[in-house]
Amino acid sequence: MNNRDILKNKLEESKLGGGQKRIDAQHSKNKLTARERLDLLLDKNSFEEIGALVKHRSTDFGMEKLHYPGDGVVTGFGTIHGRLVYVFSQDFTVFGGSLSETHAEKICKIMDMAMQNGAPVIGLNDSGGARIQEGVVSLGGYADIFYRNTQASGVIPQLSAIMGPCAGGAVYSPAITDFILMVEDTSYMFVTGPNVVKTVTNEEVTSEDLGGASVHSEKSGVAHLTAANDLEAIEDIKKLLSYMPQNCEEQTLKVPYELTDEVREELATIVPDSANQPYDIREVIKGTIDKDSFFEIHENFAPNIVVGFARLAGRSIGIVANQPAYLAGVLDVPSSQKGARFVRFCDCFNIPLLVFEDVPGFLPGTDQEWNAIITNGAKLLYAFSEATVPRITVITRKAYGGAYDVMNSKHIGADMNFAWPSAEIAVMGAKGAAEIIFRNEINSADDPAAKLAEKEAEYAEIFANPYRAAERGFVDDVILPEQTRVKLIKAFAMLENKVATLPKKKHGNIPL
Repeated sequence: MNNRDILKNKLEESKLGGGQKRIDAQHSKNKLTARERLDLLLDKNSFEEIGALVKHRSTDFGMEKLHYPGDGVVTGFGTIHGRLVYVFSQDFTVFGGSLSETHAEKICKIMDMAMQNGAPVIGLNDSGGARIQEGVVSLGGYADIFYRNTQASGVIPQLSAIMGPCAGGAVYSPAITDFILMVEDTSYMFVTGPNVVKTVTNEEVTSEDLGGASVHSEKSGVAHLTAANDLEAIEDIKKLLSYMPQNCEEQTLKVPYELTDEVREELATIVPDSANQPYDIREVIKGTIDKDSFFEIHENFAPNIVVGFARLAGRSIGIVANQPAYLAGVLDVPSSQKGARFVRFCDCFNIPLLVFEDVPGFLPGTDQEWNAIITNGAKLLYAFSEATVPRITVITRKAYGGAYDVMNSKHIGADMNFAWPSAEIAVMGAKGAAEIIFRNEINSADDPAAKLAEKEAEYAEIFANPYRAAERGFVDDVILPEQTRVKLIKAFAMLENKVATLPKKKHGNIPL
């Protein structure tokens, strides 16, 4: 056999992974193989593989007799919509996708290249965990990856798709990355599995109930997005990347856009006349942004705040919005965490921030206080205060108490703040304020209820409007709702070349 044939055979062997039988088993679980996933993710004929012939070095427990070229992970680079990305895709057909010394080295190599060349790195995770036969060597491989995840954080976008098992120490690499996507019914993440849980706590739980996609998208907030199958997850990765720059030194791409429908009359009737009546803030978002451009993140977690990407006149922006349709839009522990994380990502990668504010305050109660609403609320405050990207706030209705300050107020560095005529900017609602300020008058009145109503109206006239704040310059302009899109397009265009620097420091100490 000549040299050309030897090479051809080795490459063909590499492409088969663990063999056809295991490929068929993968398909029977409604899962694609590592290479099939990359074929769908990357532009046609753009993938260039690195390390296809790598083999493990283990000689214990009979491993010297078992070799598969590539050693359970496919790594390399390619393009998505013409833009360079680095990828690794774990191959469950080879030793269950378990991580060995050489498996880890391949991943580390492409992460180093991604950092050096300023391009996103995407990990498609499908692994049974550390390769037990290699002992501490495989654990060291995980640590090498964790370290690079941390060094790359805020430098290049890092996306993790969980497309099978991801357990034990393996979960900490995705946890450090910017976004985690999970596939329903076929993926799960947990530090300790059902068997260990049963031994330690006597709890009976399945892998799905312990760490499935629904658990992490609704309860823990670990997963930012979920998909019904591998194909949908891959399409979400492509869409997500379209809102991001290649690295922290670049700006986001501007999509060609023709300005035609900038006055949006539907915005005029979204906010109800009653301050206590809910409405869906997504309708405000959709009425402001470019058509069909909103891509929501963490949709099922902490629904009292809405975050996501959108485009405004073709430019990518990040949106943070209180949701009056759930818990009246209050801030609590999960929503503060969700908002803070999203704000910090956008600031890392030069994505301007738009805030829609309708917040009655922080959620009261022992549960919130005992679970550190003070520290967690401070995370959102810190994230906004630290952000140097263009920041604009639109107050649609309530802006009460400390939550007014936290939601990107002028006082913590927002560049432009607009308010609708329906905005109420005050320490608290008119009724609560009247009960405190005029307590003696109300109690001594012949008709306390009537007196309360009178004083409530008095307080509302003075404070429950945007004009006191506008007089002070805390609000730059009071605008009609239908003018919002026009105002925002002009304001973000004005801020496009904003330069802001933080005080010289190693890094801040965000209240984690």
